[in-house]
Amino acid sequence: MSKSSDNLIEIRDLDYSRGSRPIFRGLNVTIRRGEVTAVMGPSGTGKTTLLRLITRQLLPDNGVVLVDGVDIGTLSQTELYRMRQRFGMLFQNGALLTDLSVFENVAFPLREHTRLTNRLIRHVVLTKLHAVGLRGAADMMPRELSGGMARRVALARAMVMDPEILIYDEPFVGLDPISMGVIVRLVRRMNDALGISSILVSHDVQEISTVADCSYLISDGKVAASGSPQELHTATSDLVRQFMHGMADGPVAFHYDAPDYEEQLLGRDAD
Repeated sequence: MSKSSDNLIEIRDLDYSRGSRPIFRGLNVTIRRGEVTAVMGPSGTGKTTLLRLITRQLLPDNGVVLVDGVDIGTLSQTELYRMRQRFGMLFQNGALLTDLSVFENVAFPLREHTRLTNRLIRHVVLTKLHAVGLRGAADMMPRELSGGMARRVALARAMVMDPEILIYDEPFVGLDPISMGVIVRLVRRMNDALGISSILVSHDVQEISTVADCSYLISDGKVAASGSPQELHTATSDLVRQFMHGMADGPVAFHYDAPDYEEQLLGRDAD
């Protein structure tokens, strides 16, 4: 696969287990160049684990993860670090460094991975902060920021190295409706303005529907459904309907697998 291919990342026949518990079984996902791709699914289905496999923090038991046609499982440590510089990451909680100002949080990747002068670093950092509407907060400390502001600073840091692929891990968690709306618009605007590809993991069906080009619903270790958010909303599968419409009853049970309730409470082995 050449760099001109529409498929930037391909996950093929991927198996991964944690101990004796299978997480993925024959998983197939394609991330297309220039699109916002959403990964959804019930809690515990391995969405964040998938991000770790894509960035090779974890290795699959079987199958491959291809980035521009390269199997990242075959890369040397040096090649892997070079590959990871093509990624930007927005963590679930923002993960700002609490002892550094907003400016220095965003500047951190530049100071670590480039030899830019302080003048150029200042220019790049202020440009990224301006893009997320927080140039005026450059001298503030993380403790002075609201949740939405902190998430926007983390987004500025994630894109400060001009990555080709931007990964969002639950970017809407804990945000008020206004902050959530701001982040949703930024995800779409940054993707289109910078010509990047975005991978977005989230439970927020409504927000995903406004920003994603393609969505994957993962359940039981495989892709249960994929397509545009509109296609998933109209799917006839019981599991897809339950997740997309927030239905309490359906294939996904409320209770985690456990022994019989009465037997466990009143069993002969009880004290």
